[in-house]
Amino acid sequence: MAELKLRGINKSFGAVPVLHSIDLDIEDGAFVVFVGPSGCGKSTLLRTISGLEEPSAGQVLIGGEDVTDFDPAERGVAMVFQSYALYPHMTVEQNLGFGLRMGGMKRDQVAIRVAEAARILELDELLDRKPRQLSGGQRQRVAIGRAIVRQPKAFLFDEPLSNLDAELRVQMRIEIAKLHQELGATMVYVTHDQVEAMTLADKIVVLRAGRIEQQGTPIDLYDNPDNIFVAGFIGSPRMNFLAATVTAVDDLTATLQPVDFDGNPIEVRVRGNSAKVGDAVTLGIRPEHFVDAGGTMLTATAQVVEQLGGVSYVYATGRNGAKITIQQKGHSAIPAGAEVSVGLDPAACLAFDAQGLRL
Repeated sequence: MAELKLRGINKSFGAVPVLHSIDLDIEDGAFVVFVGPSGCGKSTLLRTISGLEEPSAGQVLIGGEDVTDFDPAERGVAMVFQSYALYPHMTVEQNLGFGLRMGGMKRDQVAIRVAEAARILELDELLDRKPRQLSGGQRQRVAIGRAIVRQPKAFLFDEPLSNLDAELRVQMRIEIAKLHQELGATMVYVTHDQVEAMTLADKIVVLRAGRIEQQGTPIDLYDNPDNIFVAGFIGSPRMNFLAATVTAVDDLTATLQPVDFDGNPIEVRVRGNSAKVGDAVTLGIRPEHFVDAGGTMLTATAQVVEQLGGVSYVYATGRNGAKITIQQKGHSAIPAGAEVSVGLDPAACLAFDAQGLRL
């Protein structure tokens, strides 16, 4: 196992810059998830760590050693791709051990490593099957097993669950989390799915346009986003953003008046004297932070109500097409077209300036 360090990583494809001055420390044994929208550079960054892409500038260090100029096979990492890439004519056992055999490892050593990987991934009963006889989840477990037998310094996952249906994705998330607990290995995982990021990661790195927007624990990013992009990307359903005007400022609070919804002003904690009376700002509140009653009420018109059993989501609108999503426990009694009055929890509200930065 080993720590990973990236120093000043830049990457361009021709005249098009893709990564911009990436500095990142990944501790030994950590599970770090790169997350962001399509085209943000997360897979390119992972491939730069693996050696499949050469950085235009910067250094990649694994276990304290500069491996920037090393070939992928020399870096001591193993990569699991979205595509299973299994040999269709080989059994599971043969697929697991193929890379080791090609590397010249003795048969008895290969057998030991394959047996251990099969035990960890619960593939013991499937060793004689060929890929066509396996489900999608079983094939992905074999692909992960091929990485395990190499006993790498770090595991790199490039959207490994994208080909699976929703139920299998949940199962495989649990299995990957259990795998990390058992191996204690350094793992770097790329996904566009923020639910995967929240459930798997020790640390999330949010990328946008080739730059790190914010990094931290899942709960830290959820509760304390630095900007509107991170606030909207982390969390499902996404955070509500309401246009508002600053009507008063105290040492650590700003009083905001929503613009597109009827309601009382709300006091929101801010980071120092970063807001001024009259400023146009954005008020952020997550769907679960609306309350049935409170000192600050907001009025909207329900458009659609989703009844999901344990929770319900009310999609409502105010003036100028402004939209909010309200989460309620259990079954909602609100019919479509009804006026909705909900309270806001001031402690859970955030404020962002005109540039989208947290106040």
